[in-house]
Amino acid sequence: MYKITTKKRLIILLLFTFFYLSNSFLIAQKQDISLEDIFTKGTFAARGVQGFTSLNDGRYYCNLDSNQNLVRYEFATGKAIDVLVNHEDLKLNGADKAIEFSSFEFSEDETKILIPTMAESIYRHSYKAVYYVFDLIKKKLSKPISDKVMHASFSPDANKIAYVKENNLFFYDLNRMQEVQITKDGKMNNIINGSTDWVYEEEFAIWKAFFWSPKGDKIAFYRFDESKVKEFEMAMYGSLYPSQTKFKYPKAGEANSNINIYVFDTKSELIAEMETGKETDIYYPRMQWTKDNNKLCIQRLNRLQNKLELLIADANSGKSNVIYTEENKYYVEITDNLYFLKDGKSFIISSERDGWNHLYQYDLSGKLIKQITKGNWDVDEFYGVDEKMKTLYYNSAENMIGKKPMNKSNERYVYSIGLNGKNKATITNNKGWNTAIFNSAFTYFLNVSSSLNNPTSYALFDSKGKQIRILEDNAKLKDKLKNYTISNAEFFDIKNSYNEELNAWIIKPSNFSADKKYPLLMYAYNGPGNQLAVDRWMGSNYFWYQMLAQKGYIVVCVDGRGTGFKGEDFKKCTYQQLGKFEIEDQIYVAKELGKLSYVDASRIGFWGWSFGGYMAGLAISKGTDVFKSAISVAPVTNWRYYDNIYTERYMRTPQENGESYDSNSPINHVEKIKGNYLIIHGTADDNVHFQNTVEMLDAMIKKGVKYDSEFYPNKNHGIGGSKTRLHLYERMTRFILEKL
Repeated sequence: MYKITTKKRLIILLLFTFFYLSNSFLIAQKQDISLEDIFTKGTFAARGVQGFTSLNDGRYYCNLDSNQNLVRYEFATGKAIDVLVNHEDLKLNGADKAIEFSSFEFSEDETKILIPTMAESIYRHSYKAVYYVFDLIKKKLSKPISDKVMHASFSPDANKIAYVKENNLFFYDLNRMQEVQITKDGKMNNIINGSTDWVYEEEFAIWKAFFWSPKGDKIAFYRFDESKVKEFEMAMYGSLYPSQTKFKYPKAGEANSNINIYVFDTKSELIAEMETGKETDIYYPRMQWTKDNNKLCIQRLNRLQNKLELLIADANSGKSNVIYTEENKYYVEITDNLYFLKDGKSFIISSERDGWNHLYQYDLSGKLIKQITKGNWDVDEFYGVDEKMKTLYYNSAENMIGKKPMNKSNERYVYSIGLNGKNKATITNNKGWNTAIFNSAFTYFLNVSSSLNNPTSYALFDSKGKQIRILEDNAKLKDKLKNYTISNAEFFDIKNSYNEELNAWIIKPSNFSADKKYPLLMYAYNGPGNQLAVDRWMGSNYFWYQMLAQKGYIVVCVDGRGTGFKGEDFKKCTYQQLGKFEIEDQIYVAKELGKLSYVDASRIGFWGWSFGGYMAGLAISKGTDVFKSAISVAPVTNWRYYDNIYTERYMRTPQENGESYDSNSPINHVEKIKGNYLIIHGTADDNVHFQNTVEMLDAMIKKGVKYDSEFYPNKNHGIGGSKTRLHLYERMTRFILEKL
């Protein structure tokens, strides 16, 4: 047996002491994270990639280089092939300086490029801009449209451009160099042609409301009559007399726009109205041409949003018939997952009809051909169909990487599957969150992949799942993080009072000790179908939570009932009772976490933004005995104040379900508030109006409830701008350190 002498013991002790002190020195050298690092210095900014504009042949793609030259690259190698557009060629009529731009759109035949410049934002998605056309054959720049316009787009034959100007629809004939006005009754806050009203843009994510037919000789368009919709008004500060911004905003239970759908024939210049039924209090959330130049598909959704129909209208006569109907005891989700196959005989659509969101094939008479995907997991994004190979591509919450397929609702993977529902294969293998952007031929895709503790990486794959090359892996940021005090977020499942498993993650202080007591900050959004407790890089908030962990706080995020990808019943159980079960789960989980030996149950806080801000308002009121402090950013405080498409989808109208509106709105529970409450809002929030916070404060004042508040002049729902964000997070951090 080896004998350790006294001298050897002394040497071992000295070596141990040396390594212990060295390791302690290295730990001490780790840098702490500051708010300036996160919000103004860009210390932790992850690098992205431009993505690509795929060319029709599928072999090449285009991107702008740093000098605004439009360069053609090869997918297989990433090598630059040639310069399609030299920035110096983008000079109009011999001007000294080329136009500045950051985006472009090819015509369908790739002979021309449409270039928007001087963009001016309107709402969340919509904008108007000055548009130029560059002819790739003639190498000539022109400015056919003199004004700032909206939604400019080429006809399929590249000879015309349609656009919206001052609420009217126009097209410009590039051959005749002539502008043709299609509608003439457009009027601000009254009649809109070819564009959508505020609530369609926000809640149906549709803002361009006209569509070229496949041959480019017809334009289908929406006409919104907003005259009966009530106006909302916001003050914009910065001048001696603040200006007033007015727009039509239909709140829950209030009147909507009346909508008609027309088709304009560019040859005859005649307009035909499409038959959409006698009911006027109804929605048309999507419209698209089939592969037939005379057949237009119109989606019709009743106001309660629990019955969706697909109408096929004849573009010449306007006559229509219903080919597909879906009814749901809760509501029907509106997606872009509708694809008409080139054979003109069938279409692909997604549905939750079996309790999970899956892809189905129907013929044009509405007869089910087959259910293509199946299982206890949800399809998230449907990317399209490679008709040549009879293959569909999508991503979903199914995990097939292990030995047994399972639903991993907090992860996403990209799949291929045959049109016949066979030969399903995973074509991404990075654990965590995977999405895809395919080229036009479905031969390559850009895989955007991340996980909760790993920044986003971008890699090019072929359609079989073979990695071609890495475009950006954010290795520099990963190396930089080694110099900072980072405590990895950890996933865990926790059950609610009904024994249902909820997804969650936790961030603990890096020097965590189970023998100590820590304050706990909870974070949630919890809006219907939404998720936050997912294995995906979260960006700046990740570092804010790390900073709070450095200061001795535990941060936890839990997705309760009502969130997505655990099946329809889990998501839609909150129907007509929005907020009730969601806050019950957060309160229950907070109590359970408070029982842990290392959590100080007297110091549990909650914060959230938008729907999460609404949840924070319920936490500090309904959960007043559990939560010491809460922060609401841009919160809904009364569902009667929010827009009708969103609110009625989940709550029906106040006229039908007023009691539930009131019992689940924080404004009606202010007398319960005992803890510390900070409420924050932008004064120019066109989405969740500042009214929500003003009325909440008024209710608290009347009940003698104390509160803290912070307002951001002329800021919308996102409260953006680097200095503004820094100020916002400094304010929230100070509140947490002082009040939790």
